[in-house]
Amino acid sequence: MAIVLLVLALLAASGVGAYLYVTTTRWQESSADWEAQSRALGEDVARLQADLDGVNAELESARGQLSTAQDRISDLANEKAQLGDENVASQQYLDYQARVSDAAGRVAAALNQCTSAQSELIGYLNNREAYDPDDIERFADQVDDLCTAAEDANSQLQEELDQ
Repeated sequence: MAIVLLVLALLAASGVGAYLYVTTTRWQESSADWEAQSRALGEDVARLQADLDGVNAELESARGQLSTAQDRISDLANEKAQLGDENVASQQYLDYQARVSDAAGRVAAALNQCTSAQSELIGYLNNREAYDPDDIERFADQVDDLCTAAEDANSQLQEELDQ
């Protein structure tokens, strides 16, 4: 009888040991998966932060260019106003000023949209677990499109200033 009890105890202990081994193995695999996912998300955040830093640098550069462009607009307007008939020169100045002001307004609006969207994207990235990763990626692509539009608007402004 004692041997039967010992055998049953040994079988029970073996069963518990096997269960604990399987549970531990699954936990380790799950933990490794979570760690890999966490590292990948951290790399995404770092990449997007680097992208944001680059775009912010471009934004500062564009703002400097805008200031320079506005100064240049005034200089060019003064030069054009001195040419020929005052009425013709004044009309040319007004037309030019309107075109450049319109282009500068588009640049400012596009830059504002770009920076606002980037700030919103950073907020999503800081709370990434609350959002679908595909939605975040689509929004990041939309932010890239907005910033590209800002760069295009700036290029158009530079072309207008070169005329």
